[in-house]
Amino acid sequence: MSAEQPTLPPVRLPADAELARDALASPLLARAVRLARWAGPETRVGTGGELVDEQLPEAVEVLGLTVEADGEGGAAGEGSEAFEDAVEGAEILAGDAWRLAVDTGLVTVEDGADDETPGGAAPGENLALITAGSPQDVLGLWLDGFDAVFADAVVPVLDDLDAIAGADGEFDFDSLEWDPEAEAEFLEGVLGNLYLLTVSEGGPGDGPVPLPALAASMVVPDDMGEPTDDVLEQVSDAMMRLDEQFRLLEPIGLVEYQPVDEALMAEEGEEPAATLDDEDVTRYGMVRLTPLGLYGVRARMLEAGLDAPAVGDLADKGADALLGGIAGYPAAAARAETAAWLAGRDAVTAARELLHAARGADAGSPLRRLHCQQALSLVGTEAEPAVREVLDDAELGGLARVWLVERGAADVPAPSEEMIFWLAIDTIAAQLDSDGDLEELQELIEGLAGRHSGFFEAAWRVEHPATAEVLEAMGRLHRDKSAAKEARKSAFKARSRSGSGS
Repeated sequence: MSAEQPTLPPVRLPADAELARDALASPLLARAVRLARWAGPETRVGTGGELVDEQLPEAVEVLGLTVEADGEGGAAGEGSEAFEDAVEGAEILAGDAWRLAVDTGLVTVEDGADDETPGGAAPGENLALITAGSPQDVLGLWLDGFDAVFADAVVPVLDDLDAIAGADGEFDFDSLEWDPEAEAEFLEGVLGNLYLLTVSEGGPGDGPVPLPALAASMVVPDDMGEPTDDVLEQVSDAMMRLDEQFRLLEPIGLVEYQPVDEALMAEEGEEPAATLDDEDVTRYGMVRLTPLGLYGVRARMLEAGLDAPAVGDLADKGADALLGGIAGYPAAAARAETAAWLAGRDAVTAARELLHAARGADAGSPLRRLHCQQALSLVGTEAEPAVREVLDDAELGGLARVWLVERGAADVPAPSEEMIFWLAIDTIAAQLDSDGDLEELQELIEGLAGRHSGFFEAAWRVEHPATAEVLEAMGRLHRDKSAAKEARKSAFKARSRSGSGS
C-alpha cells in the first residue's frame, strides 16, 4: 500500500538571496574576490597560473593578513620560527584564495612561459557577477568554488615531495597508492551521510555531529556488533583524513568545524599533552553543515541524479503533485510544503484542487486524502463552499463533514453508516502508509473499533480497496486479544468476499 517515497527527506533552505549573502561572506570566496579586484598589469603568475613568490607578500597585504612581529627578542619576533610559520601560513591563505579566483573565473591569467618569464593576470568576466549578478549567479559561482575545494580535499597531503620524486625529476604519484575516484567517492559519502543526519527527523538537526560517528558511518558495517581492532583502526584513519578535509572545506562556508584536539594527535609512542577524557567527544572533532553547505551538497546530489527534495519545490505545481510529493515527508516538512503551496492561492480554488486530487481508488489514495485533510486544516473558513460541494461524494464526504464540524459550520448533514465505516477504513489505510508512530496507530485502531458497536461485523462489508488489508493490520496491532481475533475473522470474510466478486 505504501506510496513511492523520495530517496531523502526534504531539506529546508533559506531564500537564494540569503544563501548568496552567505556565499559572499565565506572567507575563501571573499578573499578571492579581493584578489581579483587587485589583479592587474603588474600581477605576475607562474607556469601554472599561481602567483609568483615575489607577489605573495603584496597579496597577503591586500587581504589584511600581514603578520606583525612581537617586540624584539619575543617568541614571535621577526626571524623566529613562530614568526616565519605565521608568515608562511598567511602566504598559503593568499595562494589558496588566488587559486580559487582563477578556478572560478574571477581572474584570468596568462601562464608564464618559464620561471624567468612570468605571465600576467587581470580581473575575469565573472567578477562582475559579484555586484551585478543575481543571487543564482552568485550561488553558481560559489558552487564552482566548492567543486574546486572538493577536488583539493581529496588530494593526499604531501609532506615530503622528495620521497616520491624520481631520478628524472618527475613525481611518482602511483607510489602513494592514491585512488582519486575512491577518495572522491568516500568524501561524497561522508557529506551525504552528514546531509542525511541533518535533514532527518530525530537527527541532530542544526547541531554538530561528532567526527568519530561520521567516520564510523562510512567504515563500520551496519550488521557489525562490537567493532574489531582492525575496524577501529580504520575509523581512526578515516577521522584523521576527514580532519584534514574539513579544515579545507570550512573556509568555503560548507561546514562549521571544530578540529580534532591536537593533544590527541601525538606521535605514536609519545604521551598525549594532557589527560584525555574519553567522554568528551567534542575533543575528537565536531562538524555541522551550514545552510550554504546543505545547499551545496544537495546540488551535487541532484547533479548525480539523486532525489533530494527541498521544501518549496512543489509550491508552483498542481495539487496532485503536492499530495503525491509529500507522501513520504515527515510531518513538519509536509506542513511547511503545504503552507508554501497554499500561499498566494485563492482559498476556494485551492480547496477544489486539493479535493479533486484526493480522489481515487489506487494504493496511494488514502494517504492523499489524509494529506488533503491536513492541507484543508490550514485553509480558512472561506473555503467552505468548495468543501460543501463534495458532501455527497462517497470518497470525500466524510472528511468534508469533519472539516465543517471542526469549524462550527451550520447545517452539516449527518453521515450515513456506510460513510462512517468507509472513512474509518480509509483513515487507517492512510496511517498504515504514513509509517507513523506505532502506539499512535494502535490508539487510532482501538479508538475507531471501540467507538462503533459491531465494528468488525460491519467493516468487512465496506467497499474500499484496502478493507481486507486494514482488517488484517488491525488483527496484528489491536492489543485486545478478543478484538484482534474478531479483526482477523473479518479480514478473512473481506478476502473471501473480494475473491468471490460479490
